[in-house]
Amino acid sequence: MGVVGGGQLARMMQPPAVALGLRLRVLATDPDDAAAQVTAHVAVGDHRDVTAVTSFARDVDVLTFDHEHVPQQILEKLEADGVPVRPGSAALAHAQDKALMRERLTSLGVPCPAWRVVADAGELAAFGDDAGWPVVVKTPRGGYDGKGVAVVRSPDDPALDRVAGWWRETGPLLAEELVDFRRELAVLVARSPSGQAAAWPVAETVQRDGVCREVTAPAPDLDPELAADAVRIGLRIAGELDVTGVLAVELFETAPAPGRPAGVLVNELAMRPHNSGHWTIDGAVTSQFEQHLRAVLDLPLGDPRPRERWSVMVNVLGGEHPDLYRSYLHVMARDPGVKVHLYGKGVRPGRKVGHVTVCGDDLEALRARARHAADFVAGVIDE
Repeated sequence: MGVVGGGQLARMMQPPAVALGLRLRVLATDPDDAAAQVTAHVAVGDHRDVTAVTSFARDVDVLTFDHEHVPQQILEKLEADGVPVRPGSAALAHAQDKALMRERLTSLGVPCPAWRVVADAGELAAFGDDAGWPVVVKTPRGGYDGKGVAVVRSPDDPALDRVAGWWRETGPLLAEELVDFRRELAVLVARSPSGQAAAWPVAETVQRDGVCREVTAPAPDLDPELAADAVRIGLRIAGELDVTGVLAVELFETAPAPGRPAGVLVNELAMRPHNSGHWTIDGAVTSQFEQHLRAVLDLPLGDPRPRERWSVMVNVLGGEHPDLYRSYLHVMARDPGVKVHLYGKGVRPGRKVGHVTVCGDDLEALRARARHAADFVAGVIDE
């Protein structure tokens, strides 16, 4: 199994690969990348270098990814050379290009925010007048964790200076309505080449400064019909786009609005294991990482059901405290039920360097325990 990308997602594929008897190979950009630290077979190269990627692919039976940034022309060459690429280039294009994703989902009738591709300030102003101000502007490619996203509140908002730079660098941008949502949700599904599919419970996600901070699964107080609708949307997208592996669909849960009932709107897609599914390592019968490997290899999929009533995952974000391991003693002694996962990454402010998960029956107590553990590991608190 070859994984392009040496980040924490590839790192977390290694334990289930060992359990399944697979040999994982990783193409990392640096020998000290998170996955390279724990994987026996590591190649070092740039995922944008056709020679590096094609050379790496010659030594694997199937190729998958821990990010969506491999250029389309490289993916298409791999497929032309007969390499099983999962998910394939046609599917990944919709995770790489947000404008293409919006166009395809709209054609399928999947509920999305109002959107338009805009090439200049005049087109953006026209969209804002139609959809209502403020609006969200995104670079179609490359943005994640809040990067490449700006809220523009009026046609003369100073934020347009930054947006103008994006137009010069990347060309047309994606403009969307600023959705008035109740909360953010995520549905994760897995799909194999033969069409078998499975879904985990819909989770609630909490973002801070564009970065996922906390996930609760299943989403508390979610109407069962709305949850079923979210799962149906995830499974339909996976099937229509011919996704292989794990697909994460990030959603807005919306209140009723003129011309639109309460429901969910698709925000973004990721075709790989996703931060909103890290709770499954400790909280589900089959984790998203094991399921991704099963799906990519067209093995029978595992049981996605939760092991406990609730699972709460909180990300550990880097701060001023560089030695994360010194905090283990306190966290483990204070609360042996907390599961701590660190990624072997250098600490810098705001960077995802790990996560903690707790599972059980008392949701508010679980949230308090997980938040305390994450803050202590990060050095935010010291008692």
